[in-house]
Amino acid sequence: MSTVFKGSGVALVTPFTNGEVDYTALTRLIELQIISGTDAIIVCGTTGEAATMTAEERLEVIRFVVERVNRRLPVIAGTGGNNTVAVIEASRTAEALGVDGLLIVTPFYNKTTQRGLVAHFGAICEQVHIPIIVYNVPSRTGLNVLPATMKEIVDTCENVVGIKEASGNIEQIVNLAAMCPGLDIYSGNDDHILPVLSVGGKGVISTIANVVPSEVHNLCMAFFAGKLDIARKLQFSLLPIWRAAFCETNPIPIKTMMSMMDLCSPELRLPLIPPSRENEEKMRKALRDFGLIS
Repeated sequence: MSTVFKGSGVALVTPFTNGEVDYTALTRLIELQIISGTDAIIVCGTTGEAATMTAEERLEVIRFVVERVNRRLPVIAGTGGNNTVAVIEASRTAEALGVDGLLIVTPFYNKTTQRGLVAHFGAICEQVHIPIIVYNVPSRTGLNVLPATMKEIVDTCENVVGIKEASGNIEQIVNLAAMCPGLDIYSGNDDHILPVLSVGGKGVISTIANVVPSEVHNLCMAFFAGKLDIARKLQFSLLPIWRAAFCETNPIPIKTMMSMMDLCSPELRLPLIPPSRENEEKMRKALRDFGLIS
């Protein structure tokens, strides 16, 4: 299967107002991403707080985003979980709604083994027919997809085309790139965009693109155009935004920063709570220094 996207994919927040999904704000966020050059929208992922949304809410948000984007750029839906049967059902539903690809996180809590990962993704691939990007984020799941395991998954599951690599382990990512030359690797960490691109990565699935979409897109495009000095400068310039966006658990800071920019409400769902005043000031300073707020 072909590459789903190349460049900057935004891990879009889900805006809430008074406990409900704010579709007016969601429309505004979608249009901002499109006019800013973002290369793909990822909906109902970690940053989108999918874990605290009902199945009906996730379904409606995916449907809304697909219809609003209207093929102007790829839409990828997060459908992962720790119940393989439920993941298959969610993935088939998202496929029927017209998404261009799926982002499927490795099972959490019950975790499984490396062999179990091969069986898990194999079972999913038998039931869906659109591209799948595996999401490897050991800090949240307690489970790391080893390069050899990913190679076996790719060799046995023809619609697994990519991986969002958020292990933070550059050595592992280099080994992954060497072992799986046809695999599309996306950085799952905004501070590792350039390093991942340098070993053949296709781009990033980005949290900070919610507030700096043009800059994250431009970083990727500069690298692809061979303008390494520009790409390096952009990566370095984004570090203060990245630090602010991850000073507390994602998506607490990014939603707070978006509220400061009047993009959406800072409302979160428990167990997530607003940031400390000290960290809120760090976020405000980062945005001010970058020229995003006055």
